[in-house]
Amino acid sequence: MIKIDHLSTSYTTIDGPVHVINDVDFEIFDNEIFGIAGESGCGKTTLLKALYDIIEFPLVVDSGKLILSGQKEGKDFSYETGEIRKNWWNNISYVPQAAQSVLNPIVPLKNQFLDSIPKSDRKKETKEQTLKRVGAYLEELSLSSDLLKAYPFQLSGGMRQRVIIALATFMSPNVVLADEPTTALDVVVQRGILMMLMRLQKQLKNTMVIVSHDMGVHYQVTDRMGIMYSGSMIELGKTVDIFEKPIHPYTKMLVGALPRVGDKSQKTGIPGRPPALTNPPPGCRFAPRCPKATNKCKELVPKFREVEQGRYAACHLLNSEVV
Repeated sequence: MIKIDHLSTSYTTIDGPVHVINDVDFEIFDNEIFGIAGESGCGKTTLLKALYDIIEFPLVVDSGKLILSGQKEGKDFSYETGEIRKNWWNNISYVPQAAQSVLNPIVPLKNQFLDSIPKSDRKKETKEQTLKRVGAYLEELSLSSDLLKAYPFQLSGGMRQRVIIALATFMSPNVVLADEPTTALDVVVQRGILMMLMRLQKQLKNTMVIVSHDMGVHYQVTDRMGIMYSGSMIELGKTVDIFEKPIHPYTKMLVGALPRVGDKSQKTGIPGRPPALTNPPPGCRFAPRCPKATNKCKELVPKFREVEQGRYAACHLLNSEVV
């Protein structure tokens, strides 16, 4: 399980701190696929970096913390921010954005797999035994074990993405974080990647967190999802509920703009643009774009709270007839 406990982060700049994550507080459960959605620049990738404990200058944790807990090989574990990075690959792994570019193009894939395995685990067997296990794992994922002899530049973008996912899951981590895993891939390859992620989650019975601006990806893959806007979590619940009955005005407009099979009605985008994180508006940050915003919305920040069982949202209008 991952507990995000009132987390706020910022980036240090010459003009002062830019607050990117604002008091985000929720839980991600064991054995689920959780999605994080929102427009570009809303803080999705920064939140994922914080989950993976990549807290390096200029990124700073202003308040709050993260707790990664669970059980592996019959032993309980619990790590907080600052300790999580000590358990990369074993308990938590990360598929970064534009993952096809993170492999070293001049190093054979077999060496890159060996480098990803903690030294303590490498001491338990010979290099040949380890590579045999890696090859068998690739075959399980419908990939050829001969790939271990190849260099990344010899593979297509889709194949490199599959190899990265294999790298991230080889040690059977409790949590896998994937940032835009289908970006820059054609629709056929995208489907293959998504099916691979779903199959792996069922096989490993672990937790996957998928960040994507593509709502279609979340609809196909995730069990629950959170909607982010301008650094804040504004709605959270089961994916099917969010698509069938969105609560927050932003989510309603986001879902309403999606094309649907057989629906010939004209679609409209969300008016305006997200606020600059360097100078956000007071109150609800969506208020300048919300057609139902009141003076209260423009003055007071809404509290992120449970409004139905398992459904959370941050909106002053939830108890009003105008919603």
